[in-house]
Formats: sequence, structure tokens, C-alpha cells
Amino acid sequence: MVEDPLATADCLQITREVGFDRLLTGGKPYTTSCPLPFQADSVKTARDVTRRTLRGWGLHDLSDDAALVVSELVTNAVRYAMYAAGRREIELLLMRVAPHVLLAVADPSDEVPTPKEPDFVSENGRGLYIVETYSQCWGWDPLARGGKAVWALFRADD
Repeated sequence: MVEDPLATADCLQITREVGFDRLLTGGKPYTTSCPLPFQADSVKTARDVTRRTLRGWGLHDLSDDAALVVSELVTNAVRYAMYAAGRREIELLLMRVAPHVLLAVADPSDEVPTPKEPDFVSENGRGLYIVETYSQCWGWDPLARGGKAVWALFRADD
């Protein structure tokens, strides 16, 4: 549920004007990026980086929900990157644009993320449902270098 559609639109417009490709190079204020290897334990690394970054920004209350969402995004990235030709790079991006925090995971796959109707008996297929439930909104953008960035937006109340 988007509480402030104008602030949300402004945040997303900033990311699109700058471009996810440039944001992933890091070095911007209130931005953290982290390359992740193409392996299952990248999920834990992404959770740790997310919690540490948000706590460093004074956003303790957001860290657990954001870590859960980033776990799902990185799990999907690892799963679908194996089908991408060539590159196997995954990148985590966290960006603070008050009053929001944007989490994004870039992967080399061009496959469009498609939510499934959650089957609560199955062991998989609920990832994007979890992302949608815990974040204000989510989506994806193609990268100029190929692949995509799947993102989730959170409202961060200081």
C-alpha cells in the first residue's frame, strides 16, 4: 500500500533519471552497493549488509522486514542468474531517499519477474508475494548492460 504516492513517485523518478547502472557503481551519499557471488550463501551476506546499513542510517525498525525482502530478491537472482548467458554477477543496492529506502538486486537475467499465486504448501513460489506484502511497492527495471534490477521500496519513518 503506497501511503504517499507523490513521494514514492519522486523516489522512483530519481532512480530512473540517474539509472540503476550508475547507482550500482556506488560512491553516492546514502547509497550502499555490494557485489554478491553467484552462490546460495550470498543471501546471508545480503541480509547482513542490509541490516548493518539500515542500522547505520538509524533505521533499526526497518531492518528485519528489509532483510526478509532482500533475502527473497537475492534468492530469485541466484536462481535465475544461472540461466543467463555469460555473466553471473549479482549486485545489492540500498539507497536512502527520505522518507524512503530503496532496495534493489541486479542480476544478468532478462527474465521478467512474475508473481505467482502463492501456494502455501509448496516450498517455493512465495518470494514476490513476500516482497509485495512487506514493501510499499516493488518492480523491476532493465539495465543498459543487460539483465535487470528488481527493487522494493520501503517507507522509513525516522
